[in-house]
Amino acid sequence: MQAMVIVPSTDGGTLELRQVPDPVPGPDELLVRVKATALNRADLAQRRGAYPAPVKAADSGLAIAGLEAAGEVVGMGSEVSDFHIGDRVMAMCAGAYAELVTVQHRLAVRVPERLSWEEAGAIPVAYMTEHDALITNARLQAGESVLINAASSGVGVAAMQIAKFWGAKPVMGSSGVPAKLVALAELGLDVGINYRTDNIADTVLAATDGKGVDVIIDHVGAPYMADNLRCMAVRGRLVSVGRLGGGKGEFDLDVLALKRLQWIGVTFRTRTLDERIAIAQRFATDLLPGLADGRLKPHIDRVLPLREAAAAQTYLASNAQIGKIVLTVS
Repeated sequence: MQAMVIVPSTDGGTLELRQVPDPVPGPDELLVRVKATALNRADLAQRRGAYPAPVKAADSGLAIAGLEAAGEVVGMGSEVSDFHIGDRVMAMCAGAYAELVTVQHRLAVRVPERLSWEEAGAIPVAYMTEHDALITNARLQAGESVLINAASSGVGVAAMQIAKFWGAKPVMGSSGVPAKLVALAELGLDVGINYRTDNIADTVLAATDGKGVDVIIDHVGAPYMADNLRCMAVRGRLVSVGRLGGGKGEFDLDVLALKRLQWIGVTFRTRTLDERIAIAQRFATDLLPGLADGRLKPHIDRVLPLREAAAAQTYLASNAQIGKIVLTVS
């Protein structure tokens, strides 16, 4: 098969399309012919060697890039009984920038018929991550307010859509690009905040009549810690999903205590297999109906072929996109 492998280098690694041996599914795995995969910030770290080691190509030992895929089941292990050849599936998985990938069958979710392969490929990481953050960890309730920092990112747009789907109001989001805020408003964002010209905390407090926001989904980290703390409502919850702006900062523990706040950290890197399976299953229960009937719709910025994965990652690193960047594979 063809796969995009990571070739280490002194300047952060490169991607090369190579012919590598087909993967062989284990007893509890599906073999999936990949139709589409999508880019994530972790892909950039993975290329630099700063993310857990992905699947290795058998001939060279080089890592195959990619963390999510959608495609057709073409084979399976002896212990798999709940899928059939030809099933349309999507999953978080390693080595997804390839024509074939193996997936632990309990991590795979069936793709609704109305979704294109490109849409399905854009779903697993963003929607499972943000469902886990918003619904499982933040315990979002209908009618509560939400702030999403870095709202135009792939995970940010998914978080906005899930919050709206769950009945949150208002749903607020930050970006430093006015055109992105306009686009996000068209996608349903209630309050857009330009962090370059507006104070985030002041804007949130004004939009919530001084109460503060109930739930913050933070993809930025250190630069926003003080503003996040200041604009949170009593008994508010913040879920730290990403740290694009840095991982170390200071905040007032007295405010944390007086407001009885919860500051929650999440990551997939320390999850057990059973925990990741539970995340996939909760996502399927809560969000698959909305994806199946169109109430939830992945927002794709652009679609490129697998051979242009390096250019796609350069575009991702530029922060110019709104939503997901997708690679078509076969």
